[in-house]
Formats: sequence, structure tokens, C-alpha cells
Amino acid sequence: MARVRPFRAWRYASSDPDLSALCAPPYDVVSEAERAELLANDPRNIVALELPEGVLDPADPLNRYSTGKATWDAWRATGVLRHDDMPMIYVLEQRFELGGRTVRRRAFITEVALEPFDAGVVVPHERTLPKALGDRFELIKATGANFSQVFGMYEDPGAVTNALFDAVTATEPAAHACDTDGVASTLWTCVDPAVADRLRAFMADKRIFIADGHHRYTTALAYRDLRREAVREEGQQPADPPYDHVMMALVNMDDPELVVLPYHRVADSAESFDAEVFYERLREYFDVTELATRHPASALEGHGRTAFLVKTRADDRPKLAVLRSDVDLNRAITADRGSAWKSLDVSIMQELVLWPLLAVHPERAETLDRLSFTKDAHVAFAATAEHDVALVLRPTGLDQLRLVALSGEMMPQKSTYFYPKLLSGLVMRSAE
Repeated sequence: MARVRPFRAWRYASSDPDLSALCAPPYDVVSEAERAELLANDPRNIVALELPEGVLDPADPLNRYSTGKATWDAWRATGVLRHDDMPMIYVLEQRFELGGRTVRRRAFITEVALEPFDAGVVVPHERTLPKALGDRFELIKATGANFSQVFGMYEDPGAVTNALFDAVTATEPAAHACDTDGVASTLWTCVDPAVADRLRAFMADKRIFIADGHHRYTTALAYRDLRREAVREEGQQPADPPYDHVMMALVNMDDPELVVLPYHRVADSAESFDAEVFYERLREYFDVTELATRHPASALEGHGRTAFLVKTRADDRPKLAVLRSDVDLNRAITADRGSAWKSLDVSIMQELVLWPLLAVHPERAETLDRLSFTKDAHVAFAATAEHDVALVLRPTGLDQLRLVALSGEMMPQKSTYFYPKLLSGLVMRSAE
């Protein structure tokens, strides 16, 4: 089902394999201050391409998309970037510390043939936001390039692909980088056609679940359609052109070391906030108790039903909320969704807490300026010094993600945080 193939990447032409100063986190988690700092350290940093200087209006002559194209063209022409001599499979390994142990995550970076979501080959799991889609589409339209990978997952419960990873990572690495969180990313290149053939054969009957990069994949589809229309008008249709593919990093979703963390919510009420009224209404569906432990995160463990921590601006410490055993979710949640979607903690949070109690909902864009997300529970709790409510969630399980995605539904925004993020800058790809 999924079609993968090697490709010729554009990579930094650096004599030093340490590319830490040239790489960056994904564009959507880089603040303006972080962008400025990265470029101050090295003006060739990938954010000059991912987040170019300029305004967002593509009709403005000083727009960021024209700047990005000029930089991309100049770097390729002057030798800042070099084009690999032949198509390759790239292997990425990320090592990091979590809970006192070292964790390893490995991915194949390949070209993947673009498929519409309704074909069921590449499966999304989260909603996308129109503003971000417009920005990414204008950038790929101007540059014709993938500057970072879509993070995809495939099913491999038997760990068949471990042998391919082992074969490639036994060779000399091509580059490495370390980010500010201490995550070490190492890149290998593989020109062996046997490895590519084995990976292609393995993926031939597999689906790919998008873990991160829904906006990039969606805009790659739109760019493909744009190019196809232009070629159709010219009367020439090349076979399997680059714009029919997108660069993806493919990870085994059955790998026990795959880490999924939750995104926590911080929200403000649409009206004057009253903590007593909030808790009174919360108890309609949840048992709310004071915490006896000094380690509130541990209070979320061991519950068979939805559980989350809640702290309002009136609280000295968080409370535990657990879905009551007598709640029928199919009746309580009136949204036209399947049972797998309704059983998600993030869905229950959205439909039974954020919307009825705080008037915040992702389908009502005017409410979203009162909602923010963080992966750090301590940051969420501290935010109640200025905001009404912090809601700390459990992580979404991969089995839940799989069930919802295969049902054709999409989870609420920020349902999963796949840790760590993929570093941008190790490989780039032309889709022209």
C-alpha cells in the first residue's frame, strides 16, 4: 500500500559532522526569540529556510516565501548545501534520557508517494489548523522543497525492520547534532540497493500513520495537485515526478521505546470565572478529590477510566478528577463520533469540560485565544497565577490512536506529543 523509495537529499556541505549549530526544532515550536538566537549563532541555520524573514502576506513584495526561495536558491548555488550523488535511504537515530534511562528511537528517512487521506494508505490522526496550512503551502509553493520530514509510523510488531536498522547503523555515521534538550540525533546514509528493496517490499502492504507533520503532508498534497495541473496544461506528464512524493521519517509504532507524552491544557472562561461553580459543574461527570501526595503526577496512574489533574486560580494545589463509573459516554457526549473517539481522554476533556464549562472548542475559532497547550505539567499549574484553569492529562495510547485513525476520525488538536521532536536540518529535499 505505501510506496517508499530512496532519494538524493540536499545536506549541509560542512567538513564538521557536528551540525548542531545548523539544525533546529520543527518550525511550529520555534519562538521568535529562539529563531533570532539560532540565526545569531549561525546565519545558515535551517530556520532561515523554514521560517524566513518577511511578512506572511504572499502578495507583499517583502513576504517570507520569496525570501525563503532566494535563500534556498542561493545556498544551493554557492555550495552551502550539496546534493547527494545518488539516491539513498537515510537512517536517523535519536538518543535521550527519560525517567533515568537512555531511550533510542530509529527512523528511515525516505520519499513516500503521496496518497489522499481517503485512500487509507497514509492515515492522519489529528486536526489541522487553516492558518498553519496556508503558511506551509505558500512556502512549499515558493521553494518546491521539503525542509523537514513528516513523522510517520508503520506497524511492525515482529520488529522485522530492526535488521535493516542494525545493518545501516553498523556503518560510519554521516552527521550528528544535539539539541537544547540534550537529544542526540545521528544520521547514516545507505546506498545499498538491497536495503532499499527490502524496505520497499516490507512497506508495500503497510499503512503509514502520521504522528507529526499533518500540515506538511497536507500542503505537500496540495502542491502535488498544483504541479499536476500546471503540467496538464503544458501537455507533458513526467513519470513518478518528485512532487508526487514527500520526505518522511518512518518509525515502528510497535517499538516499545516509542515515547508518547500528553499535551496539557491551560484555559480561561469566556465570562467571569467562579471556581466553586466550576467544580460543582465538573462533579456532574467526575469524582473530584483532594490529593494526599506531594507528587501529583503519580495520582494519574492506575485508573481504568479517564483521569486528569485540575487546578484553578483559586486552588493552592491540584485536585484529581476521575470519570464516574455511571457515566455513559455515548449519551454524555452528543458529538457525532464513534466510541473509540469518545473514549479518548482528550475528547472527554474537550466535550465534557472545555466546552460546557469554559466555552472553548476547536471548531469555534473565536474561542481558541483562551486555550493554550504545554507538555510540562509544572508550567501548566504555574499558569494559574494568570489563567483560570490548568488541566493535566495522561498520554494517549498508541492503540487508541490506531483505532481512531482507522475509523476515519481525527483526534482533537494536540492529542499526542511524540517525544522527541524530529530535528530539522539534517536532510532536505527538492520536490520540483
